[in-house]
Amino acid sequence: MNLPLPLIEVEGTPGECGVAYGAAARPLIAANTANYLERFAATGLDRPAVRRAGSLFRAASRQHAPRVADLLDGVAEGAGVPVEEIYALNARTELLYGNGASECTSIGVLDTRTASGHTILAQNWDWHPAQRPYTLLLATRDERGSTVLTLTEAGMLAKAGFNDAGLGVCVNMLTSDRDGRPGGVPYHVLLRAVLEQRVLGSALRVACSSPRSASINLLLGQAFAAGVPGEVVDLEVAPGDVGVLNPADGVVTHANHFEALSTVHDTLRDLGGSSFFRSARARRLLGAPAITEKDIQGVLADHGGHPQSICRHDADAPTEEDRSESLYAVVLDLDERRMSIAAGPPCQADTYHEIRLSGLFT
Repeated sequence: MNLPLPLIEVEGTPGECGVAYGAAARPLIAANTANYLERFAATGLDRPAVRRAGSLFRAASRQHAPRVADLLDGVAEGAGVPVEEIYALNARTELLYGNGASECTSIGVLDTRTASGHTILAQNWDWHPAQRPYTLLLATRDERGSTVLTLTEAGMLAKAGFNDAGLGVCVNMLTSDRDGRPGGVPYHVLLRAVLEQRVLGSALRVACSSPRSASINLLLGQAFAAGVPGEVVDLEVAPGDVGVLNPADGVVTHANHFEALSTVHDTLRDLGGSSFFRSARARRLLGAPAITEKDIQGVLADHGGHPQSICRHDADAPTEEDRSESLYAVVLDLDERRMSIAAGPPCQADTYHEIRLSGLFT
C-alpha cells in the first residue's frame, strides 16, 4: 500500500492493542514525547510538572473512558515511555492551551448533496510543521471485532478518523475563557472515545457528557444502512457547555471560532485571524448541486487569504511557536469506509492515497 506516512495495524484487547502500537512505533513515540517535552518547557512546564499533570489526566481518563485508558497504558508499556508522559502527550492541547494557535478547516456533506450519494467528512490538519515526521495512521481491531482507522501523532490514539460502523469524526481546535479547568478528559482521549462508539447518538452522548479541560470542535457523521440517508452534526464542546450546528442545504463547515455556542468567551475574538472567514468560505465554495470528492479536495487546496488560507502555508508566523501549515488533508467516505489522504499542503499533493477498512488486517 503506497501511503505518505506509516500505517500501524494492531489487534486484540485495548491493552494488547496499546502494547503492540507502542512497540511498533517505539522510536517515533519516544521522539514525539521528547519534542513535546521541549514545547511544554518553553511554556514553563518542567518535566515533573508535566508528569503531575499527566497523572491527573490519567485518573480522569481511567474514570470516564476506561477502555481508552487501557489503550494508553499499553502504549506507554510498549513504547517504554513513562505513562504520565504518554497522558501528557495526549493532553498536549490542554497543556498548551491559550496560545492562540489556529488548527484546521473541516467539512461535512450529506449524501443528499454529494454526486456519489455518500456521506463525506473532510479536513485539513493544520499544526506546527515540526510535527510532520511524528505523524502516522493507526488501525486497530479490538476483541469485539470493532475496527478504527485514524490519522494521529505518534503516541496518541486519534485525530480525524472513522470506524467500521461508518461513524467518523473530524476535529478543530477552539479556545475559550473556560479552558484550563481541572479534572477534564484530554482532547485526544475524547476523540478516541467517540470513535469507539457504534451509533451516532452514543458518540454524541460521550462527547457531551465527558468532562473537559479544553474547548474542541467535533464534526461527526455516520453512514447508515443502505437506503437510509446518513447524518452529520457539528459539536462545539467547551468546559461546561456544548453548541450544535446542523447542516444547511446539506453542508456544514467549521474552523477555529465558535459559531453556535454563545455562553463562553471565544478567546480567538481577542486575537482575530483567518478562522473568521475560512469556514464561511468553504461553505460558499461548495455550491455545486452535486458535490464531488474532487470539489472537496479543491476546497482543501484553496488559497483565498494565502498563506493563512484553508490550505495553510508556513510563511508568516511571528514566532517559532506560531508556525502552522496544513500537514495533511483527509477525506472520509463513510459509506465506503474509505480514507483518502494527501501530504500537505494539499495544493502541492500529486495524489490522494486511499485506505479502505476492507484492505486492512488481511
